[in-house]
Amino acid sequence: MIYQKGSIFHIYNRGCNKNNIFYNIDNYDYLIKKIIRSYKKFNVSIIAFCLMPNHYHFLLRQDSEIPISQWLRSLFIGYTLAINKQQNRAGTLFSGRSKARLINDEKYFQHLIFYIHHNPVKTGFVTKMEDWEYSNYHECIGIRNKYPYNKSIIEDSFGSQMGYMDFSQTYLDEPIIDGLEKYLFD
Repeated sequence: MIYQKGSIFHIYNRGCNKNNIFYNIDNYDYLIKKIIRSYKKFNVSIIAFCLMPNHYHFLLRQDSEIPISQWLRSLFIGYTLAINKQQNRAGTLFSGRSKARLINDEKYFQHLIFYIHHNPVKTGFVTKMEDWEYSNYHECIGIRNKYPYNKSIIEDSFGSQMGYMDFSQTYLDEPIIDGLEKYLFD
């Protein structure tokens, strides 16, 4: 994948052999703190993210010449080392390198934001997106200011944070767009 300034990417990966990558609440909090401390240094705009027990999703825009892959490497090498130490394990935590898909279609972009935030509902961990603590859905709809996200990108795409909330609440009534599956990770 060639990362270029101004491009938007869906970044995702899962645990090796589909095993968990988060073992307790402190693991989620640790990674989120690493994200918060480092994303500005690498000039990454976080649009949407969701951390799940055995995988993660990010929708990111690269805002400089520094490839997003450098940020991901920094983030997940440190995270893997910490988890290996905590769990008294060795070796890889993830199923290879992060996967990346260039997103260059507005309709797909909007549906991916929803897909990422809806992941905990789809997998049965919660019944509403608002109930999952480890995504930035609350920020994107304007009810919390704890996790990073790029408000202007949400507003440009949906008109406002309320526009995204309306979209996310009515999405299930819309037909799936042909071709969206190439951007998804199950």
